[in-house]
Amino acid sequence: MEREEMIRAICMSGAAGAIQCVVADTINTHQNKRMEKKGSSIAVIGAGVVGLSLAKILQERLTEAKITVIADKFEQDTVSCVAAGIFRPGLSFKGPTKDITKRWIVDSWNYWQEILKTPDAFEAGIMPFGAYIFSKDNYHVTRNHLIEEIVPEYRPVDEKELKICGEGWKYGSYFSTLKIGCEKHLPWLKKIFTSKGGEIIVKTIDSFTSLSGYDLVFNCAGLGAKTLCDDHDLVSIRGQVIKAKAPWLKTAFYGDYDTYIIPGLDGVATLGGVRQYDSYNTNVDKYDAASIFERCCDLLPALKEAEVVENRVGLRPHRVPVRVEAEVVSGVKVVHCYGHGGYGVIR
Repeated sequence: MEREEMIRAICMSGAAGAIQCVVADTINTHQNKRMEKKGSSIAVIGAGVVGLSLAKILQERLTEAKITVIADKFEQDTVSCVAAGIFRPGLSFKGPTKDITKRWIVDSWNYWQEILKTPDAFEAGIMPFGAYIFSKDNYHVTRNHLIEEIVPEYRPVDEKELKICGEGWKYGSYFSTLKIGCEKHLPWLKKIFTSKGGEIIVKTIDSFTSLSGYDLVFNCAGLGAKTLCDDHDLVSIRGQVIKAKAPWLKTAFYGDYDTYIIPGLDGVATLGGVRQYDSYNTNVDKYDAASIFERCCDLLPALKEAEVVENRVGLRPHRVPVRVEAEVVSGVKVVHCYGHGGYGVIR
């Protein structure tokens, strides 16, 4: 089987997570071939949680290859660091099939659990906690079939728990999950990657032809893939959040109308949110900020005294389905891995 056919089959198999699916069998296939020879070169476009995680995995598995990350945004400038980073896929997160989507989620959960077991867990920004989701109108929004059989606990709340956030809530669930704090996780990934010889280049990639010198290119450009690939199926879903000091907060809370409160590793919670389809406005909107704070305080009144640290905006790279596939572009062998929306940590 030719390399292009093998990679395409691998990417569509869903045998590993959305990142690991583009790595695992590719590695096995090329153990004794060109990709494993010294001097083989692989480029990863993008330095968000998807790109850097992929670069780390490639480096671990293709030990003789030279891995280079190329990006124009890093750490705090990425949308990964705007997000709360909670492991809770929304129903808009879709792979090519339901089975592949579920396998991606399972493999991602297992990936994070492995890091959580290591001494690096805190430095890597991984934190387990519990979460409540309440609704005054709809029972179904408190359920999530994508993770109910994956996380250690997902159950209906009792009458006492239903009143934790005051009166008026009719439905609720509690589940255990974890947070991937990208403000810590991305520097951790970068440190490991560079310490093992990985190269980082600060550059905007406008076309794949500029990467013709690489044996293989992984495209994790996020929303940048819209112009890079001329992909009209990739759209922005604008998000805006408030970062507020709440060191006492150890549990996450969700309410109606995309309202959420997520504890932070450093005592700074993330309050959200908004989902504005096909909006590319990166400016903080004062009306969105007011709405978010009001809704979050209604859900958890103790936040009224919390000190607001900053307001942030991020553009989620949304695509249905998430694009994980291979193609040859102007002679350059490319594997695409983008379009995760607000669920980059589930990749």
